[in-house]
Amino acid sequence: MQFDGAVIREQGVTFAIVIVKPHVLNTTLEANRTISGFAPAFPGLPVVLMAQDSRGRPTYYGRRDITNFLSRISPSRIRWKRYTVN
Repeated sequence: MQFDGAVIREQGVTFAIVIVKPHVLNTTLEANRTISGFAPAFPGLPVVLMAQDSRGRPTYYGRRDITNFLSRISPSRIRWKRYTVN
């Protein structure tokens, strides 16, 4: 499986962000299942999901402190990487 994401360390907190399709954020159940599915790729790190609308505006789902931080920065500032997980 391949996906785009990033690991960020900010203000003493290290966390992962994974880009997902917008429909993943439609329900809490699906979003939480998706976070659980990506957790093994980032052991010990909180995982946040990011989806973009048709205009490129991001929506984040995950720990509130992290999503609040991310909502204040441009996604272009994030160093995205393509991950491959078997």
